[in-house]
Amino acid sequence: MNTVPAYLNQLDQQREAAFAALDGQSDAQIWQRPAPGEWSIGEIIDHNYLLIASSYPIAVWAWNLLGWYASLRKNRPYPITIDDVYRRASFPMWVGFLWTPRHSPRKPIPLETLKAENRVLHAKVRTFYTGKDETILGNLYLYDPVFGWCNLIIMLRIGLYHDQLHFDDVFKLAATHKS
Repeated sequence: MNTVPAYLNQLDQQREAAFAALDGQSDAQIWQRPAPGEWSIGEIIDHNYLLIASSYPIAVWAWNLLGWYASLRKNRPYPITIDDVYRRASFPMWVGFLWTPRHSPRKPIPLETLKAENRVLHAKVRTFYTGKDETILGNLYLYDPVFGWCNLIIMLRIGLYHDQLHFDDVFKLAATHKS
């Protein structure tokens, strides 16, 4: 199967598309909040970083601890897709506070630093997943209180949905800055 390489390519493509939308934006614009209590572009990008940065070590830990068990189950079927959980009407959007951005309009960093952090993290994710047997990744399950039991392929897919949800906001905010 080639699901994991496709997901990894999508991770890079959607990130770079969002970054391209920010061409010509100043650091001041990146940290400008659209309204009180709403996140700026910089905060959104940092939030996306934090979610993947928190799930990546869990995936590595699970692989190191339970990969052997998943390899015993590799002949079992496993899901590789899931609906966009973030677009479900019942999704608890309030859980975003768990990944409150480290940077803000009061503590800004340059956009280039945000981009570099995300690219480095995504490269680590790519390195982790590359070359691993998808039948083992697909049979290594972790429990999430919101999503239920998810294998490591589905975890990657959920991360893509999460990033895209917020990158949609980045596109919208970047467009308002260009007007």
